[in-house]
This record gives sequence, structure tokens and C-alpha cells, in this order.
Amino acid sequence: MTDKKERILTATEKLLATHGFHGLSMQMVAKEAQVATGTIYRYFDDKDDLLFQLHEYILGYIANKISQNINDSMSLKQRYRTMWLNLWQMSVSGNAPLINQGQFQNLPRKNAHERKVLNKHLFTFVNQMFDEGKACNLFKPLDNEILSTLSLETSCYLARRKINDGLEITDSELNAAINASWDAIIQH
Repeated sequence: MTDKKERILTATEKLLATHGFHGLSMQMVAKEAQVATGTIYRYFDDKDDLLFQLHEYILGYIANKISQNINDSMSLKQRYRTMWLNLWQMSVSGNAPLINQGQFQNLPRKNAHERKVLNKHLFTFVNQMFDEGKACNLFKPLDNEILSTLSLETSCYLARRKINDGLEITDSELNAAINASWDAIIQH
């Protein structure tokens, strides 16, 4: 990805977090990204294409962050805990404004099939963890997206509550939240 395209995507994310979809214009994005308005159209067909590609860019960012320090020699619980904490750190650091403000889910997306293929590709290691857990009857036999929602996504939600609502959470409570979300997906 070129530096200009990345600046445009980053600027768009920042502006959407503060102005929302209806308040966003290509001129605002150009000014924030420090490029000419016409430069945006070298990389994006229109505003919708910019938002679609922003969605993919953010998913790639999340996939990169969640996979840090993960390796196959770790136990499933260690991998899970590391992924959960990676999401937590990404979210509380403030490096993902749309995620932190809960607006990411409202970004326009391509069709459901394309989205599923992209998610499967980007989050291979997460799916692999869930598949391994189901294969050894550790995890409940649910779709991986459901398992993720019940478990890993709680990290982002709690971080958003911490940032936006001032939720106080101690290290002990954080560990308890990790264990509770793990407990939600394992067989009993």
C-alpha cells in the first residue's frame, strides 16, 4: 500500500470517528490526509469505495494486532489469552478510533459472501484456534463467528466502555473477564 493511500484511509477513519458518515466529505479527507482531492480518486472510485476499502483496511489492522506474539506451540488457552489482551491493548491505546467509538460495525460492507471470505483469510489463526478447540471437544460446537462474539469481542467492548464511559477495571477484574469469556465458549 502506498503512503498516500494509507494516509487517506487513516484520515478517513479519524474523520468518521468525529464527524460520522454524513459529515464526511472528500475535501475533508484530502485536507486531513494532506493530499489534493483529486489524489483520492487515484485510489478510490468514490466515497462508497473509500468506505469499503477502509473497512478492509481496519480488518487488516485488527488481524495484525490480534496475531502478535501468537505461535502454534502455545496452548489454546495461552493463544486465546494473548489474542484477548492484544485486542484490549489495541483498543485502549486509542489507535483505532472507529473501533473505540463503536462505529466500525456501521461501515458499509461488500456482500456477505465476500466479507466472510475476507474474514476467513485475515483471521486464519483465530479460526484455526477455534477449529482446534472444537476438534478436541474443548470449545462448544458453534460457528467460529459466534465463538468470537462470545469471547474475543468482549475485549473490544470492555475497552470501549473504559475509553468512552470511564469504566474502571483493575488487573484482577481484567483477568476475571478473560476467564469469564473463555468459560463462555468451553464445553462444561
